[in-house]
Order: sequence, then C-alpha cells, then structure tokens
Amino acid sequence: MQDVVFELISDQPGQLVAAARQQHLQISATNLEELQHEAREALISHFGPSHVAYRVRLRRPVRHGLQAGVAQFARGCAPAARSLKRC
Repeated sequence: MQDVVFELISDQPGQLVAAARQQHLQISATNLEELQHEAREALISHFGPSHVAYRVRLRRPVRHGLQAGVAQFARGCAPAARSLKRC
C-alpha cells in the first residue's frame, strides 16, 4: 500500500485547503473529517478502481514557534530516556 500525503496549505477557520503535490491534487473542506473524505474522493477520481492501493495521510505544517527536532511533551510526561514519569 502506498501513501498519498496531503499537506495542509491553509487552515483558516471554516476553510481548510490541502494539496498532494506528487499527484497534483488539491482539496478543500470546512473541517478535518470532511477534508479526509474529500481526499479519498480525490483519489477515487484520480486513480479510478486502483484507488484502494493508496492510503490517505494528512500532514500539518510545522509551527514556527517550535524548534526543529525538539519534541513537545504534555506537562509531566517525557520519553523513557528521561527521569520524569511516562504517560
């Protein structure tokens, strides 16, 4: 099974826009659930019956306020390598 990655381009309130650059597909919806449905419909239209060989992935852009490569954990939670409690 292959993944088709739709990257979120715009996330204005009530209007989400995402694009799968390799397949040249662009979709829009009002919420994430509808965006997932629109992504599946776009694959059906683009690939026809072979759409079942593809899995939809939605990816949000990295926020500018976070440092690249630094994971953010919930308060009091940490990975196993640290001495804080695990969640």
